[in-house]
Amino acid sequence: MVFCLCLASAGAVAAEGPTPTLEQRVAGLEAYLTNGDPAATLSSGQGKQAAMAKTASVGIAGPGHNAWMMISAALVLFMTLPGLALFYGGLVRSKNVLSIMAQCLGITGLVTILWWAAGYSLVFGQSFHSPILGGLEFTFLQGVTSAPNTNYAFWVSQNVFSMFQLMFAIITPVVLIGAVAERMKFSAVLFFTGAWMFVVYFPLAHMVWGSNGWMNGVWNPNAGIRSIDFAGGFVVEMASGWSALTACIILGKRLGFNKEAMPPHSMVLCMVGTGLLWVGWYGFNAGSALAADGVAANAFLTTTLAASVASFVWAVAEYLDKGKASVLGFCSGAVAGLVTITPAAGFVDATGAVLLGVAGGFVPWFFCTRVKRWFGYDDTLDVFGVHAIGGTLGAFLTGILATAEVNSNLNLNLKDIVGKTLVGEQCKAIGITLLLCVLGTTVVALVVKHLMGLRPSSEAEREGLDVNDHEEKGYIY
Repeated sequence: MVFCLCLASAGAVAAEGPTPTLEQRVAGLEAYLTNGDPAATLSSGQGKQAAMAKTASVGIAGPGHNAWMMISAALVLFMTLPGLALFYGGLVRSKNVLSIMAQCLGITGLVTILWWAAGYSLVFGQSFHSPILGGLEFTFLQGVTSAPNTNYAFWVSQNVFSMFQLMFAIITPVVLIGAVAERMKFSAVLFFTGAWMFVVYFPLAHMVWGSNGWMNGVWNPNAGIRSIDFAGGFVVEMASGWSALTACIILGKRLGFNKEAMPPHSMVLCMVGTGLLWVGWYGFNAGSALAADGVAANAFLTTTLAASVASFVWAVAEYLDKGKASVLGFCSGAVAGLVTITPAAGFVDATGAVLLGVAGGFVPWFFCTRVKRWFGYDDTLDVFGVHAIGGTLGAFLTGILATAEVNSNLNLNLKDIVGKTLVGEQCKAIGITLLLCVLGTTVVALVVKHLMGLRPSSEAEREGLDVNDHEEKGYIY
């Protein structure tokens, strides 16, 4: 009833033109139910005059889809605040818990300002006519109103869409800083993040998700690389994970690394953070359908299966290796499973999700417990092992397991390669993403290091960043 009233009100102020037929009006309402284009029927075999007609459903956000996307945007922010703040905060030593929380808050504010000023436009604009970077038509969010931008969603207000995508832009550098936790100055974190967004995140997000992006195989018929990424395997997980490895190597190891014990100070906080991340990830994955439809429902199912299976598999691997299954193992496995399913959530079926969960539980466990020790890099919170490896693995397996039976959008531009050579396109996109992240992060980190330094003094690092960067303590006994 509310939806019908909204359409009636919108129709009263619609631009003058030929009156659409009853069949066209009904077809517009049916498009709402199927997440289709409400304007499609107005020019289908009806000639020029019909193309000028306008039903009340054209250019109007659908209440149900809009509501789901607002909830999803809030859920994705929930993953950062307080999800990652608690998850990461519990994993560091008590003298650095507030530094993690301050970095989460600081990055949230900084990235929001950048997104408003130019970030959204550089990712989802088109004025540059470039497959690498968007444009400037939406700077300062001008023209970003409650009407849908039909390049991306027929039934979701562009202002809601822009806020949903903002939450992805926020969480990506927050994930990254886990690798350099406990030894990077707060000021350096913010300067690094600001530059990294322009050098790495904005171009990569446009290439993968922009309507004319170079690697947007689903929606861009002219894509140079016909890859698919449902919810951020390339843009969020690989970008944060491979950049994290690069940054932690440039930054160097923590004082006392491999010489003194550095256990998590609160597995309780870590467990609570894991639960919040898991719940928020439903907005992350199911929300990436950009509608409350069957694709979102499938992403909801696959997200649950992959996370649960991976959590169990990681703990089993621990038990077989050490004779004990730890809470940290369950938590790490759940996050690894969520990471691995991210690029595939709306493209694979239940069995595919279970397979991704098994791979997402075992392979990241192996990298975090074996490869990290072999090479000796100090990735504080295992961002590389979980996010880079999980994201890369998920992107690769998506090319094998994706099926149009789950998501018919795969038939638009990829019908000839799904189940055949799609995995080759995924490998190309993996290579481009890895190259951009490693090179871009190296440049940004070295520039910031030269201009202001990355690390605190040895004395400040030993005392803790809470006191030295923020003049606060997480715990006062």
